[in-house]
Amino acid sequence: MAWVKRILLFSAVNFLVIFTVSILLRVLGIGSYYTPYGLDYSNLMGFCLVWGMGGAFVSLALSRVMAKWMMGVQVIDPQTRDVDLQQLLQTVHHLARAAHLPALPEVGIYDSPEVNAFATGPTKSRALVAVSSGLLSRMNPSEIEGVLAHEISHVANGDMVTMTLLQGVVNAFAMFLSRAIAFAITQGMKGDRDSRERSSPMASFLIQMVLEVVFMLLGSIVIAAFSRYREFRADAGGAKLAGRENMIRALESLRRTFDLVDPTAQSAVQTLKISGRPSGLMGLFASHPSLEERIKRLRSGI
Repeated sequence: MAWVKRILLFSAVNFLVIFTVSILLRVLGIGSYYTPYGLDYSNLMGFCLVWGMGGAFVSLALSRVMAKWMMGVQVIDPQTRDVDLQQLLQTVHHLARAAHLPALPEVGIYDSPEVNAFATGPTKSRALVAVSSGLLSRMNPSEIEGVLAHEISHVANGDMVTMTLLQGVVNAFAMFLSRAIAFAITQGMKGDRDSRERSSPMASFLIQMVLEVVFMLLGSIVIAAFSRYREFRADAGGAKLAGRENMIRALESLRRTFDLVDPTAQSAVQTLKISGRPSGLMGLFASHPSLEERIKRLRSGI
């Protein structure tokens, strides 16, 4: 029934995005960007910004709820009497205080054989740090502390908000450029005699869709490059919070259990996790640098 849950969540989020963006467009007075004389570029830019940024920020606002539902995260009760869970909770809270977070994050566990963890949430005050059951069963306390320090560093750096802003800007520019270029191409295909008339809707739509896919792919390379940079930065932050050796040991443990990281499951939160699988040309689209490079940088003090 997991696929039913994902479809329902996807449908609910998209409905909320459409509803929210429609209201914003009406409030801001942004209407059709087509005019009898061509494109109204200011209206088009406003339209693309609202759709691009609006969708990204709605997803950010729902990020904790979505992660819990999609990953089956069980939030740990602060009053739990389970010694292991209490230790996990206290470790996260200790690191959060050391990182000067304005509020303690929620801590949860999700059932998965993969050795991984992630952090998400709309703000530093409403964050969630979750670890897999596979990680807890295969890592020792010092390695777990290194992983948790890495995730807390993501929260302290505001990476969730920064990635959302970057995704929103990329979305907006991809929408704007694809529509502007598609309009110019279809006008050119019609010739000068009809240059002031509206272009063929179907031809313009098809060209627009192709261009939007191309621009989104190019934008994904930029987003992935920044994501890899933030992983290096989170490693450095984790080393400060938990100690460089603990951070290195955590990454080495992840490398030993690399086959237990699923590169396809739950792709919606894959960029939030501590480990991924970059390789070859697809490394341009990888959200995480190689574990070997991350360990090398930590050892060299970069």
